[in-house]
Amino acid sequence: MYTAHTDGVKSAETGRPVGRRDLLRSGAVVVAAAGAASLVAAPAGAAPAIRSASAGRRRVPVDRISIQLYTVRDALADDPAGTLAALANIGYTRVEVAGTAGLTAAAFRALLDANQIRATSGHFGIPQPFDAAAWRATLADARTLGCRYVVHPFFGVGPNGPIRDAAVWRAFAQDLNRAGAMAREAGFRFGYHNHHFEFLPLGDESGRTAFDLLTTVTERRLVHLELDLYWSWRGAADPVDVIRANRGRVLQFHVKDMNIDSGFADLGTGLIDFRRIFAQSDLAGVEEYIVERDDAGTGDREPEDALDTAAVGYRFLRNIRF
Repeated sequence: MYTAHTDGVKSAETGRPVGRRDLLRSGAVVVAAAGAASLVAAPAGAAPAIRSASAGRRRVPVDRISIQLYTVRDALADDPAGTLAALANIGYTRVEVAGTAGLTAAAFRALLDANQIRATSGHFGIPQPFDAAAWRATLADARTLGCRYVVHPFFGVGPNGPIRDAAVWRAFAQDLNRAGAMAREAGFRFGYHNHHFEFLPLGDESGRTAFDLLTTVTERRLVHLELDLYWSWRGAADPVDVIRANRGRVLQFHVKDMNIDSGFADLGTGLIDFRRIFAQSDLAGVEEYIVERDDAGTGDREPEDALDTAAVGYRFLRNIRF
């Protein structure tokens, strides 16, 4: 169970107690937003990215800040109620689910409601091979949870490593269209979340990447993009270029930072210039800014470290100007 280290200090957003470690981290975030976040991790083979200009006046709307619960998965598994309460204390009113910590969708929804948190989005893998009945049942769970967005979280690795067969990617893209059509009919927005595999060249002479094929074969009205900014950089694809090539289709950002070894970092402490990317928000069509760190609470990091990561991410998005 996560226990906050409280000192009687309360969040300006919620009026609820926050921990000592959160307060220390928040000071670092303010510095990072002005300094470290102005650096850009240029992907190998990509043209040098342009540094952002001085901070603007725009802000991330507070009601569009969310967190992918995969970030706090260990803490959530140990103590679902306490972890959601901790996220509410930080200031989160939205989350993106990735499973329900062993609870039914209805029981998890009850915990969300008790903490005045909405699961506006969720990662739900489409059946492979595609099964309409199974997908319909998944959408029913998404409805119980209260999701508006349903997002396929992962594709691109087979038994022999990254998939570079255009025919496999094309068939998968067609399945995304089928899933998206069913989701749309049920009242959801359906999206696809990238990693870096999609930016590898396909194993033919076309020069295309799997991402090129996915965005061409899938229909814009059926499949939007949940652009993971970290994995885009890792795949040598400048997120600004991705946004410009897919105007109005990038409805969600996964906001995730990169350290100097190309690993994960808390927001604002790494190399990615989020100010420059966020300046393209209107062009992208983005509706949610979702905090995530894949390795939070794993390895040498404890579950409470993941909640610190969540606090740092929230404050970064509240403080950044672009």
